[in-house]
Amino acid sequence: MLHISIAAGLVLGLLTGLLAAAGSDLFMAIALGSAPFGTAFMNAIRMVVIPLVMAVIFSGVANLGDLRKLGRLGGTTLAFFWATVPPAIVIGMGTMFAGLRFAPDVSAPAAAAREASELPGLVDFLVNLIPSNPFAAASAGSLLPLIVFTALFAAAAGSLDEAPRQRLVGFADAAGEALIKLVWWILWTAPIGIFGLAAPVTAQLGWGLIQSLAVFVISVVLALGIYVTVVYLPILKFVGGIGPATFFGGTFGATSIAFSTTSTAAALPVTLDEVHRNLGVSETVTDLVVPLGASMYRAGSALFQGAAIIFLAHLYDTPIPAAALGGAILATFLVSLTVAPVPSSSVVTLAPALDTVGVPLAGLSILLGVDRIPDMFRTSVNLMGQMTTAVVVDRWVGGDQGVGGGGGGSPADPESTPHDGGGSSAPDGR
Repeated sequence: MLHISIAAGLVLGLLTGLLAAAGSDLFMAIALGSAPFGTAFMNAIRMVVIPLVMAVIFSGVANLGDLRKLGRLGGTTLAFFWATVPPAIVIGMGTMFAGLRFAPDVSAPAAAAREASELPGLVDFLVNLIPSNPFAAASAGSLLPLIVFTALFAAAAGSLDEAPRQRLVGFADAAGEALIKLVWWILWTAPIGIFGLAAPVTAQLGWGLIQSLAVFVISVVLALGIYVTVVYLPILKFVGGIGPATFFGGTFGATSIAFSTTSTAAALPVTLDEVHRNLGVSETVTDLVVPLGASMYRAGSALFQGAAIIFLAHLYDTPIPAAALGGAILATFLVSLTVAPVPSSSVVTLAPALDTVGVPLAGLSILLGVDRIPDMFRTSVNLMGQMTTAVVVDRWVGGDQGVGGGGGGSPADPESTPHDGGGSSAPDGR
């Protein structure tokens, strides 16, 4: 499977780098000679990130229709999604800050790092979010203003009559499908590319890089546990009247499927049944909230991305100004709501946030190699969030409220739907 091949490329790169760091001239030559493969791989990722993010965000937002027509049920659902994602990002960042105290003091090659631009202040930062020329922003690689423009354009498209809206959405969907196919092709070269990126870095950092990756994985898993404990469980108890034992026991089947397959889509049939039967949510709410959540609500993925930003900034010794950190949170928030349906897309779509804080994109390749373990845990948290939303919306709004003409989502998890054309299951189930 693809994730096994990617992990193998990382392991071989780490071993080659360790042997080079131990003094082997042969392995040092191999490590340095493999660098062009890593550069080519990252160039391919950069090539597709901007159009892919734009297509997916446009399609996701425009498909909601006119936000004014969502009604209380749809509006409450979206409000819960939007309110609970920023705390996840902050918890991920905070936990990683704390975890880095246990990481060795290493620094990736200075030539790969670049300083984040100092932003003058909050007002200027907000003004700069609106690009005077979206095409110039795309050309310059300024992803955050481009994402804001795309989201606003998509919201405007969603308010159009059905025929023109569907034409725009159809074009975005077709472009997205083509770009997803291209990403799959690129990812099949990932084992070689990741080897070419990991080997030279490990040759310089040695065991420090491996220890840092272990700290990263442990910190992400702990942060996910903290988030569920301080956000979802209190909400379930005080709003839904459901205790932890009832919640975990009643949703064990769906959660176990999501954990093992890293796909909330694979667990969707069981999720619908358990949310209605075991958690007492009405069918009306269940049938809207759970599929919509599977399409666009991934707080666990947002938490992972927040932690990854801090980790890679530490690895590349990149200072993060306060204004740039705010931009990274905003970029992560927007991307997490419409994550692209490609394997490990929580890693791939980190590019806008990393661009905001000035962290080299080369760090993404290292995260791809160890992503399987965090993926299982964050997918489970994503599913718990979707079920928690259903409980909350049912208690607040009730099952007698409809969606007034927009809204709704496809009952598919866009980050884990197979799009490789070869029967492979995408290993990233946000």
